[in-house]
Amino acid sequence: MNQLAIIEEVKGWVYEAGEKIKASFDDQLEIDTKSGRTDLVTDMDKATQDFLIEKIMAFDPSAKILGEENGQDHLQDVSGRVFIIDPIDGTMNFVLEQENFCIMLALYEDGVSQLGFVYNVMKDEFLYGGKETGVFCNGKPVTPPVNKSLSEGLVGMNQVMFQRNDWHTQEIGKIAMGVRMTGCAGYELIDLSLGRRVAYISRLAPWDYAPGGVLIEALGLTMSTIDGRALGLEEREIFLAGTQKAYDECLEIANS
Repeated sequence: MNQLAIIEEVKGWVYEAGEKIKASFDDQLEIDTKSGRTDLVTDMDKATQDFLIEKIMAFDPSAKILGEENGQDHLQDVSGRVFIIDPIDGTMNFVLEQENFCIMLALYEDGVSQLGFVYNVMKDEFLYGGKETGVFCNGKPVTPPVNKSLSEGLVGMNQVMFQRNDWHTQEIGKIAMGVRMTGCAGYELIDLSLGRRVAYISRLAPWDYAPGGVLIEALGLTMSTIDGRALGLEEREIFLAGTQKAYDECLEIANS
């Protein structure tokens, strides 16, 4: 099956998952914490991941899964076809705001990114595609963003990092037109893809950055760890992405 056909298949799963999530707003959520009181997980996170895995296994029983929930957050190796899932990115937003959260999914083959899918459910803004197919937003091709400098745009930022001035993030924020903290990597990577941000800095797990990472690289943007190393798919890392100009500026300031 070619990539365009895979895109249509996966889009159907994601849209269906989005409808299930919206329908859950009338139900009583079961909410737990993971690493701390602000690291939330709900029964819908788990149910959404299970739903997507069921679709993936019916589509390709040999595929491997790397997902945030249900103990599937680690793989021994990434050979073959790997689907990376963040069922609800921005769970706190989902719980407290019922908006500003995304369903995210990426497809890798033998460790190489192929396709990414990031769906802002409540805004009904769905970006998907890859290097071979191009990137689309709700069916329309996305034009690569203008290569703006840090001083010409907004920077998405992790709140805790900015408060503590980790990696000179406050200095970066002062140079930018402004700092935005949405608490959702998918939201930020959509905005970066569409030219609404010039850079994004946060502490992210593979399922946070892989889906949007496929899209931004296909659009000519750059991403790495905060010190310029290639991102792995193994652990949480300090993530930096942006237009080439803004990325270079952030990298220099962060490591000064």
